[in-house]
Amino acid sequence: MKELWELFAAFARIGGFTFGGGYAMLPMLQKEVVEKHQWATEDEVLDYFAIGQCTPGIIFVNTATFIGYKQKGVAGAVAATIGSVFPSVCIVMVIAAMLQNFAELTLVQHAFAGIRVVVSVLILNAVLGLRKKSIVDKICGLIAIAAFAASAFLDISPAVIVVLAAVAGILISGGRRRKQS
Repeated sequence: MKELWELFAAFARIGGFTFGGGYAMLPMLQKEVVEKHQWATEDEVLDYFAIGQCTPGIIFVNTATFIGYKQKGVAGAVAATIGSVFPSVCIVMVIAAMLQNFAELTLVQHAFAGIRVVVSVLILNAVLGLRKKSIVDKICGLIAIAAFAASAFLDISPAVIVVLAAVAGILISGGRRRKQS
């Protein structure tokens, strides 16, 4: 029971103290899951995060579910999932009750504008951190550039881009092994 509470509490902390969605949560996720609790390695977190992007739903919730399942099976998945959404549900309920009264205030509009800027920086920081671990050679760099171009300039689903990148990684890895044999 203690481990289930730890899963719930860890993901509730992450969900309650980070803003901007899955990418902005990645640094805190890595700190909590990899460094503090050692529930997963950095590579495993990146893998869970990638899978979380491909599956329906919220990236952070999906990632929490995978990590919880790895730790304590179905009960761990439930604890981590509930922990990940609990703060958001509470915050949204409070904001929804109060926002109608304050949404038109200039101060509130400026605050949201400032929050959007900071969230953009947090996302950029997470991307730069991922780049160091993920782009390890020229081929990975080319896959990253192609994925960025497809995402930014073409109307292609992110799930399709991830699947195509995975297929490219498999084919390239297989080709390298054949050359070495």
